[in-house]
Amino acid sequence: MGAPVEERTSIPFMEGVMADELPVNCRIPAIAEYEGTTDPQEHLSHFENATLLHRYTNGFEYRVFVTTYARAKQQWFNQLPPAVIGSFQEFRSLFLHQFASSRKHQKTELSLFSVRQKEGEPLKEYLQHFNAATLEVPTVTQEVKANAFAQGFLDGDFFKSLTKKPATNFDSVLARAAKYTDMEDAHASKREVRGEKRKKNKDEGSSKNPRMDFKDKRPT
Repeated sequence: MGAPVEERTSIPFMEGVMADELPVNCRIPAIAEYEGTTDPQEHLSHFENATLLHRYTNGFEYRVFVTTYARAKQQWFNQLPPAVIGSFQEFRSLFLHQFASSRKHQKTELSLFSVRQKEGEPLKEYLQHFNAATLEVPTVTQEVKANAFAQGFLDGDFFKSLTKKPATNFDSVLARAAKYTDMEDAHASKREVRGEKRKKNKDEGSSKNPRMDFKDKRPT
């Protein structure tokens, strides 16, 4: 016979946490396991959003959160002292502290002023990567976004428009930019049609005037 399975006698949760019974038809949230290399706050936020859907009881929520750790990271939880966690606030604080070195540093408004339009980059693409940068600065104001966008924009028709009539907020910038992106798209389509037409004419010209190959014939 194999050795008897040793029952775990001490856990980091206080007794009240373990008193909650397993909910009927409970489901574990389908989120990626935490490996310890990504932002712990993002993992915690994903989990907490999932619990809103499943409506876990407080005690069960703690136990489910442990299962979202990758195996190597569960070792940290197993080494915690007995009965050290009595609330989810305490649990989340311990978790965030343990993996603080993996936390992303939140960017400030100043980072937006380093976003620059690249040479030859269409306005639409510049708008896309500028908008992506603003998502990393959630507290930025409309006015700062408008100023940062204008500063990073290369000289052109839209830049001249912003210089003559500065935008007071970023929503205004987007509304005005739409006219110029439509114009860029129209010009790009026209260039594409012209290119195809030139290629077609060139191909037709080649077929009508086949190249004559003259071989060097030496007299016998």
